[in-house]
Amino acid sequence: MGRLFVISAPSGAGKTSLVASLLAARPNLTVSVSHTTRKPRANELEGRDYYFVTPAQFHQLIEQQAFLEYARVFDNYYGTGAAQVRDKLAAGSNVLLEIDWQGARQVRRAMPDSSSIFILPPTRAALEQRLRERRTDSAETIARRLADASTDMSHYDEFDFVVVNDQFDKAAMDLGTILDGGGRELRCNRSELKALIETLVR
Repeated sequence: MGRLFVISAPSGAGKTSLVASLLAARPNLTVSVSHTTRKPRANELEGRDYYFVTPAQFHQLIEQQAFLEYARVFDNYYGTGAAQVRDKLAAGSNVLLEIDWQGARQVRRAMPDSSSIFILPPTRAALEQRLRERRTDSAETIARRLADASTDMSHYDEFDFVVVNDQFDKAAMDLGTILDGGGRELRCNRSELKALIETLVR
């Protein structure tokens, strides 16, 4: 039986790049592909990045209780297929879910044996810089993402572990340690995180 890991982060914290690094290094690790009602971006493929569905199709899946978790984020819905995750775990694969804090809360209720990880940026300035460097969002959208990031980051202490993505290689190593069953020093209740959160959440 595989293990389930949930990773959450505010937009711009570097989660996608860190997950890609983990997947490249760990053949027994698989990421669960979510359903979403948002439109595909230019480099995204159906079934690789997301399953793209209409709002009507998404609500039909909710009625069928097909989701392990789902949430509305930035005017779109995102959901994790329950059967897909359970089949992969039963086959012995470790499964990674990239979801927001709302979805992570639902997964912890449904699958309490899962491990949850929250990724924080080192500073609010770094978060804003990373969002601007993506060049995928308007100034208005970036401002909204920064505002929403404060809400996201305020839920850090609901997670088992917290990784600060200051240096990418160190953050990737910390994630690997957690996946290998370690990481006591990365628990969410360590004292230095409270001071960091005070500088991040506004």
